[in-house]
Amino acid sequence: MRFFEGFTTRTVDVGEAALHVRYGGAGSPVLLLHGHPRTGATWHRVAARLREGGHTVVVPDLRGYGRSSTPETTHDHAPYSKRAMAHDMARLMAQLGHETFAVAGHDRGSYVALRLALDHPAVVDRLTVLDCIPITEHLARCDARFASAWWHWFFFAQPDKPERAILADPDAWYGGDPASMGQEAYAEFHRAIHDPATVRAMLEDYRAGLGIDRAHEEADRAAGRRVTCPLLVLWSSRDDLEDLHGDPLAVWREWSTDLRGGGRIDSGHHMAEEAPDELAAAILAFLRA
Repeated sequence: MRFFEGFTTRTVDVGEAALHVRYGGAGSPVLLLHGHPRTGATWHRVAARLREGGHTVVVPDLRGYGRSSTPETTHDHAPYSKRAMAHDMARLMAQLGHETFAVAGHDRGSYVALRLALDHPAVVDRLTVLDCIPITEHLARCDARFASAWWHWFFFAQPDKPERAILADPDAWYGGDPASMGQEAYAEFHRAIHDPATVRAMLEDYRAGLGIDRAHEEADRAAGRRVTCPLLVLWSSRDDLEDLHGDPLAVWREWSTDLRGGGRIDSGHHMAEEAPDELAAAILAFLRA
């Protein structure tokens, strides 16, 4: 499949940010949100399959990532909170004419997708989260194993030093394989990780995660707020989420009123690149159920 063949590419001003976005297809809309340090291009194989499956597919770069803008931050990192990013997505979909839509998020994008479902329940009709549990659930289970495996959460949240380390040699830091990612997706990723403003913005995502995002989730739990739309949870069989925290479904039951199940995808962490057929099939089945 050719890279985003049949998709329109444009920049959409959503107020606080200008988002680079691709969209195409016909039928019920699906919003796909990428993780760190990828761009929306990570979804190109899955997006083509969902489009062929009868859906309108919208694939943005999150604010601070890829070719989207990098707003100035504040002392509390609120411009990179998942609430701010979710608001971007609600405005983006409204501008594209979608009153309700499904959303699937991977890695950091899953936290944006969760916040979108919690803050904008009237517009999200189905939620898929990939390779994640809520931020507060990770932190509540933080032990030496988690801190050793996911040390980057805590390093990225430090001021200034992560930028200096990454920008000294972005290719060595982030890696990336054009054969696995696809040449075009790799080129977008490579451009992003060499842009100092984008690197700083991607790190602001993590700084918000340990502070304001955590506070928002704690407020959700205190208020008894849950995801009310149907929820699908998928995770990579060759990543460490299940090893660290046990069954992800058991965690998500406490956050959902309509958990529809889920399970493992036979891949490493970047499942949209490594197992697009299996992932697209799982999402399509959920959307049709």
